[in-house]
Amino acid sequence: MYRLLPVLLLAGCAAQTEGVPAAPPVQGAPSQTGGTAQSTAQQDARLLNFLDAAFDAQVALSPESLTSLGSKQDYGKLDDYTLEAEARSLALAERQLAEMRAQFDPATLGPSARLSYELFERQVEREREGARFSAYAFPVSTNGTPAGEIPVFLINQHKIDSSADAEAYIARLRDSQRVMNETVAVMRQQAAMGIVPPEMVFEPATADARSILQGAPFTAGEDNPLWADFQEKVNALAIADAEKTRLLNEGRAALVGPFRSGVDTLIAGIAAVQPQARGNDGAWSLPDGDAYYANRLADWTTTDLTADQIHAIGLEQVAAIRAEMEAVKREIGFTGTLEEFFTALRSDPAYKYPDTAEGRENYLEEARTLIANVMAKAPQYFERLPKAALEVRAVEPFREDTASVAFYNRPAPDGSRPGIFYVNLADMNQVNRVQTDAIAAHEGAPGHHFQIARAQELEGLPKFRRFGGYGAYSEGWGLYSERLADEMGVYTTPEQRFGMLSLQIWRAIRLVLDTGIHSKRWSRERAIDYFRANSPNSERDIRKEVDRYINNPGQATSYMIGQLKIAELRARAERELGPDFDIRAFHEAVLGQGALPLDALERQVDAYIARARG
Repeated sequence: MYRLLPVLLLAGCAAQTEGVPAAPPVQGAPSQTGGTAQSTAQQDARLLNFLDAAFDAQVALSPESLTSLGSKQDYGKLDDYTLEAEARSLALAERQLAEMRAQFDPATLGPSARLSYELFERQVEREREGARFSAYAFPVSTNGTPAGEIPVFLINQHKIDSSADAEAYIARLRDSQRVMNETVAVMRQQAAMGIVPPEMVFEPATADARSILQGAPFTAGEDNPLWADFQEKVNALAIADAEKTRLLNEGRAALVGPFRSGVDTLIAGIAAVQPQARGNDGAWSLPDGDAYYANRLADWTTTDLTADQIHAIGLEQVAAIRAEMEAVKREIGFTGTLEEFFTALRSDPAYKYPDTAEGRENYLEEARTLIANVMAKAPQYFERLPKAALEVRAVEPFREDTASVAFYNRPAPDGSRPGIFYVNLADMNQVNRVQTDAIAAHEGAPGHHFQIARAQELEGLPKFRRFGGYGAYSEGWGLYSERLADEMGVYTTPEQRFGMLSLQIWRAIRLVLDTGIHSKRWSRERAIDYFRANSPNSERDIRKEVDRYINNPGQATSYMIGQLKIAELRARAERELGPDFDIRAFHEAVLGQGALPLDALERQVDAYIARARG
């Protein structure tokens, strides 16, 4: 899993207006010469400038996105969390689309620029189709609340290089009160429409909000993580002690004043809506829920697959992967049933880390070792590697209850922040050691880091393509990377390979459960039982996962739908090219144009095949 910035066109800096290079050719495109080529290059450059300006205009609506990509514009502000904010973004995108169509003829563009035109057009059209469901996303869930997310944002992304930066941090602490008020207002608007979070959301969401008010200056004990972060950053400044004291006093006042008041408002708002919750049902229970779910599936998979088709694919994949697991289980030497082996993996200390600081560090070191081994072998499998650094970190304690099992945060384009593979190590008794390496391959290398960080570094592509994403493509690549790591030889034991297969079946289970919950009206309990019967995941992780699927319809289907397409395209290339197949060139065909809808990815791979044939 990886985190996208919360805007249509993800963050960037000022638009390029001079000296813009032509976009790189799509693989397999014929070369052009003479006056026509010059005209095409000029048109491509004009479109690049236009799309980057459109990108910047969209990002200007999101101060948090600006910060995430290294800009200090609107540094003292947080995003607009109202429902109206999304409508303003769409209205701007519609104007931009109309202007693009008026100014450019795709027939005059080169292949890559023509693809950019198509993708921008499709992106706005998808937003338009989804606008009728803009009020359906829950602002608080089992995956977190703004009370926890804003501190994570400030700690990880708000740099303090001057007194002005510190004042902007303080301004954001104060502005969080507005965000909490807006979040509560959205929850009330949704409830009036019959859109209320499931019952299981309220306890963890409340705990998430309360946890950020623990520690000094709110309570006795160790410093609160947000307060500790602000002090550390301010004390590192080369400024007079009196200025540091002033900033620290203002920061403390912002925390115990507006910030705390805002969190208290959010907690009260969650409590006020809670009595209206009715069960833990899927999207089908919402107004026009079937249409909403179909929209989500189309968005997350970039296909026209129906819920029934995805459900059937999931059942087929679960059966196929169970067969693979049986073979590896025999290689390990376990003589019981697959279900008995699942139980052993959940309970046998041999497959666990100590639930201690040392055990947590052991996990992080093993993940780092896996990534180092991948990096050593990567030149044999990739033409280009990302330049950005990659770090492995444990999730901060204050958000362990709501954070996902593992996820990736993109690096800053200017190199000021590395790509980060986060893992939730709240309870090491619930962590399965055989899965460590495959998770590191998915979230780190050769998974999300090789795709997302690399995409940011692509030259000549418009920003919305370098910083944007499609769930099926990005998560499909992450899942493909788990098996690729095995092919690269970095799994050296059958236990590691079984761990990889346990992650593969986890994503196949997602196809079954997401569609089961949201289309076939499966209960939460039935989903948990199915998960447990087909996976060695811990009980804690199973329940967190099922709750995540309920909260975010369709997202869980993106992983395996994307992986199956990438595997299908690789098999096609291997079959048609035979001995001329080059794994490095194939991976470049997949990664070299950034994130794509799956049909557009297929065209890229077909172009690679045609070019390789000569």
